[in-house]
Amino acid sequence: MFKGFYNLSSGMFTHGKHLNVISNNMANVSTTGFKSDCFTAQTFDEVMYSVVGNKIKNYEDIGGQSYITAPSENYTDFSQGSFDQTGMPLDFAIEDLDGRGFFAIQTEGGVVYTRAGNFSLDDESYLSLPDHGRVLDTQGNEIQLVTDKIQCDDYGRIYTKNGAYLGQIGVYVFENTDALEKDPMGMFTANGAQPEAQPVKVHNGMLERSNVGLVQEMTKMITTQRAYQSVATATKIYDQVMNRATSEIGRLQ
Repeated sequence: MFKGFYNLSSGMFTHGKHLNVISNNMANVSTTGFKSDCFTAQTFDEVMYSVVGNKIKNYEDIGGQSYITAPSENYTDFSQGSFDQTGMPLDFAIEDLDGRGFFAIQTEGGVVYTRAGNFSLDDESYLSLPDHGRVLDTQGNEIQLVTDKIQCDDYGRIYTKNGAYLGQIGVYVFENTDALEKDPMGMFTANGAQPEAQPVKVHNGMLERSNVGLVQEMTKMITTQRAYQSVATATKIYDQVMNRATSEIGRLQ
């Protein structure tokens, strides 16, 4: 009798989770190298109701029904964002159309991966990503620069203005990005995968924008909000019907 509450409440819960994902995408529309998330939901297995004959027990299908919906999995869209020309000597962007290449950052908790290339020099002149850690080269070593007056070729090899070689920024490529795990800061951990440093084109003086489509996310938000409101209204009506049924059933003679 009250199964409808489970269906409706699960709808509100699922739409609420979807709104959280959309809100996070929109909040990071200006975050360098951010990769948007895609929300998916699923229903429980469909149940087929049957009626059984009294004597010979012939089963006759009378209809099917799916139970509550629930959040299934969030998928990350690794497609490449557009480039911004900044002209800053320590800004870098990876040109990798299938989105499998990442900068490697050595943090206190281990190596994490990112598409954000807005680097700077720390107190010891190491190339670093602010608030995270130091950038690794193709050999997995930290890169120490004597100056920010540098020039860079198309594959991340860094030189001084006089032509002295300083190091090469590593671009680590994952064969399968499904293994990557995204943290709340928008950084990725390998989660057991073993990426390889490969020669991938790197643009100096440029940054990769977030791949969030603001218009699309706004459309999703409006649609999801309306769906949430519709379910909430239906829940209120259902509650009124159930209250009336339970309060008046005792009056029947």
